[in-house]
Amino acid sequence: AELAARITERCFYRLESPVLRVGGFSTPYPPSRLEDHYLPDLDRILDAVDRTFTW
Repeated sequence: AELAARITERCFYRLESPVLRVGGFSTPYPPSRLEDHYLPDLDRILDAVDRTFTW
């Protein structure tokens, strides 16, 4: 969230697409044994990158 805020504040007029945030799912934080399924993985991050390039 902090990275997205700083990029938006400092580069707003130079951005060609919106800043996308990738985080955990919109559910309560799971027990530690399920944490790997909750946190963003490489596929979710790359999907967000692809969405910004197609903007």
